[in-house]
Amino acid sequence: MLLPDALLAVAEPDGLLPARQQMALSLGWHIVLACFGVAFPAIIFTMHLIGLRRRDDDALVLAQRWAKVSAVLFAIGAVSGTVLSFEMGLLWPGLMGTFGDVLGLPFAFEGLAFFLEAIFLGIYLYGWGRMPPRQHLLMVLPMAVTGVVGTYCVIAVNAWMNVPVGFDLVDGEVVDVQPWAVLFNPAAFWQFAHMWLAAYMVAGFSVAAVYAVGMLRGRRDRRHRLGFHVAFAFASVSAVLQPVVGHLLGGRLAEWQPAKLAAFELATETESPSPLRLGGFLVDGEVRWALDIPYLGSIIARNSFTEPVRGLEEFSTVPPVNITHWAFQVMVAIGTLLALAVAAYWLARWRGRDLLDHRWFLRFVATTGVLSIVAVEAGWVATEVGRQPWIVYGVMRTPEAAGDNPGLWWLLGATTVVYTLMTIGAVVVLRSMARRWRAGEHDLPSPYAPGRQETSR
Repeated sequence: MLLPDALLAVAEPDGLLPARQQMALSLGWHIVLACFGVAFPAIIFTMHLIGLRRRDDDALVLAQRWAKVSAVLFAIGAVSGTVLSFEMGLLWPGLMGTFGDVLGLPFAFEGLAFFLEAIFLGIYLYGWGRMPPRQHLLMVLPMAVTGVVGTYCVIAVNAWMNVPVGFDLVDGEVVDVQPWAVLFNPAAFWQFAHMWLAAYMVAGFSVAAVYAVGMLRGRRDRRHRLGFHVAFAFASVSAVLQPVVGHLLGGRLAEWQPAKLAAFELATETESPSPLRLGGFLVDGEVRWALDIPYLGSIIARNSFTEPVRGLEEFSTVPPVNITHWAFQVMVAIGTLLALAVAAYWLARWRGRDLLDHRWFLRFVATTGVLSIVAVEAGWVATEVGRQPWIVYGVMRTPEAAGDNPGLWWLLGATTVVYTLMTIGAVVVLRSMARRWRAGEHDLPSPYAPGRQETSR
């Protein structure tokens, strides 16, 4: 069996490993905040709409508080997003130097969407008590739309890296660029749909988990139950739809990236029909400690009882198999668990049982925010590691995109420190806000507001 191409390389640029580590840190950290930027505005809009239609003060209070939380997360996400923008050229000069004209349009639209989202978030926060109620509510919609548009543009770039289109390569030069073909490449819609649902799972389950913890601590008032149900409803719909979209996306891998599919399935040989392989590791070219379920690999991956999953033996270059396989299986396992859990909750509720009265269920929900984040991270590991050794599939290898600057290790260290401090700052600010809200403070006071200096003398 052939070894991964990275092992066969004679020499790698000094900047390759730090660039990979830096990108993994930045993307892995930023993607969590991006999920809230995509999904939280729609959840806030729903809660605000409930408050207006039902004249529900609890719903309006929750919408206002969630908006303030969203502002904190948006501010931190703006920093990490800006870092990522600079990193693309700094870490991957070969990629951006060659394909900058190809990727310019999606990145330009993403930047515009980001600024518009920030503007309308500011208007919405300032508009409480200053704008007509329905007009104020409508300020959330541009936030939701721009968040989706910006995310689509970024996902379209990643999808293009998996299925490159919209250009010709002549003597190493990119010519005849078709920007719209890049933006709407064949993989863009399905990758975006997969990530869009994942964002609602992260935001929905994370918010629901906060209220589940509150109920475990005895705070079972109506506001906690309302906050839980709205967030959990969004998470439930996305959790049930996600396996369907994931299956439709995965069914195209046999055409787009068959080596990645082989790594997902841990298929060393082409078998007809192919089994579904649960667990296991590839050790010295042999699969060990795996559970094989006959036929199911062909059914799930190829929508057929007989069509085989091409084995790794057929490819001259393959990704790091064990990492790709296990990242994929962790994502699928968590997604399946969450889908079954929400189905059980709503079925029990339909039959007149409220699982919120059971502490074991609340304990499980308290873990769902973390579980959904782990699933998203695992999904991105499967996507990115599974594409290796290519940064642009079939066109440019990852070492060709990296620079020869060992000083990037210092950048990685500095970024780690900055992200750690931002994480600590976010936790401190959000916990302080929650503590004051529980104490009954609606408008968080400023220590230097007008009038305070006089009264303090």
